[in-house]
Amino acid sequence: MTARVQPGGDGPAHTPTRTETAHGNGHGTAHENGPGRRETGTRHGNGPDDGNGTTPRADPWHDAGPVAGAEAGHGTARPSGAGLRTGTAPVTRPGRGGGRRGPGSGGGRGRLRRSTPHPLRAEWLRGFAPWAGAGLLLALVWPVAAKADQWQGSWGATTYTLSSAAAMISVPFALAAGGWQGGREHRRRTTELRASTARTPLVQLLAAALPLACWLAAAQLLVTAGTLAACAPYASAGGPAYIVFAGDALTIAACAVLGHAAGRAVPLRLTAPVLAIGGYVTVGALGTSRSAARHLAFCMVQVLGDRDLAVWWYPLVSALWAAGLAAAAVLALTAFRRATALLPLAAALGAAALLVSTGDGLLRDNPLAHRQVCDTSTTPNVCVNGTYPGMLPEVTRALSGLTGRLNGVQNLPVRYEDLGRSPHRGEVQLPNLSPIGWSVVRGKVTDPRRYAWEAAHMLVRPDCGKAPAERIAVTDEAVLRWLAPDPAYEKLRASFRASARQEGNTKELAKFRAEDAAYEHLTAMSDAERRSWLGRYFATADDCHPKPSEVPSL
Repeated sequence: MTARVQPGGDGPAHTPTRTETAHGNGHGTAHENGPGRRETGTRHGNGPDDGNGTTPRADPWHDAGPVAGAEAGHGTARPSGAGLRTGTAPVTRPGRGGGRRGPGSGGGRGRLRRSTPHPLRAEWLRGFAPWAGAGLLLALVWPVAAKADQWQGSWGATTYTLSSAAAMISVPFALAAGGWQGGREHRRRTTELRASTARTPLVQLLAAALPLACWLAAAQLLVTAGTLAACAPYASAGGPAYIVFAGDALTIAACAVLGHAAGRAVPLRLTAPVLAIGGYVTVGALGTSRSAARHLAFCMVQVLGDRDLAVWWYPLVSALWAAGLAAAAVLALTAFRRATALLPLAAALGAAALLVSTGDGLLRDNPLAHRQVCDTSTTPNVCVNGTYPGMLPEVTRALSGLTGRLNGVQNLPVRYEDLGRSPHRGEVQLPNLSPIGWSVVRGKVTDPRRYAWEAAHMLVRPDCGKAPAERIAVTDEAVLRWLAPDPAYEKLRASFRASARQEGNTKELAKFRAEDAAYEHLTAMSDAERRSWLGRYFATADDCHPKPSEVPSL
């Protein structure tokens, strides 16, 4: 404790001096040097010195303050000026020799104060944005996975599925999430507090909107990556349309910012659901329209199957259309000069005009769709489209029973073709492998017997709308039953016969008996006799209206 005596009092005439050694930013040890000695100080810190760490004190009456009043952020207090002036009591100075230390002192060094976390970090890691991203992830996973049979194995079908999900789910979700986030200050009654901060309105809006936009875009990209990984093992040609998926992610981020601006402008609780419903209806109406305006629908890339590809700039211009609207809304709401919003608005309208004017030119033919991969070891040869060459072994296996029965038969078509055109002479159409999910699921033919039955019907008057004469129809039915027997068709035929028997339809029953007799006759032939007869039969099999005398009977 320091005794304070005013100058001119009862204390001794001399003034004690001290030697002060300070370590760090204000820590030190004071030594009393006895009467009559001048004060010397050695200080290592931030104060003025002579360049060598020694600060001389010419004025012995000078001091920084009372003992208890330590400097802020430093752990050592300086003795009071009054104590120096009295000279009646030793100076008690906190330090290594004893006494109390000031706040924050420890081990001779001041404790570093923790830095305040950046507000943007809180928006990124906590609050509404991460939960919105998780919600969009769950909303996308279920419908995409439920249609896995329809897109696994086809890059085009995968692109269309992801684009449709982004348009009908992600876009309304992003608009609604942005609208809810934009009205946050109004719901919390912190609008005046936000307005009083030093940041500009534009920075405040972007600091709240961009984390949400990035979380939603990341959720879309994560679902896209998982879907592409699930499609890759079954897709045998082509590749993912990465630029389409990047454009979808940018569009979703722009929709989140656009919704945030709408929520900030109209801070009502109904803003979010209205944006969701409005976005769903608008995208759905534009996407199903037959006019060129359908290309204005956000994320709705009209790629159907593997026969078409989007031009490389189509997704980017579509994303510019959405981003321009979002930037115009943000600037109109927060910019110091509202007229600057006209620049992004002009860019958005230019992108929209380009999309509408180009129309169907936004899609181009897939060159692989005009090629075929063929197996020439069968009769007829089996060819599949170049967009799924990996299906050739599976299709050949499914048709092996049919082609085996036709081995050595004359007057057959040369090949089964699988191109988007009418078959040429000597060709027949292969049963459809697309769209994926019907005849083919995950690289496998779902029902090989049914598929072979359809392929057999392609050999016998496939394009004839009118049935031939009754005797020819009986012969055709017997040939088809022998070429590709199908248990499901036999059950259906038995049910028709039972129904005709119950109704007493003698004409129908007579037809069934004639077909059974012809089938038994064809089955009873020897292999050589049957091949010869089938050669004469297939010479007239592509004629829709042959004369009964031209078709060999059974």
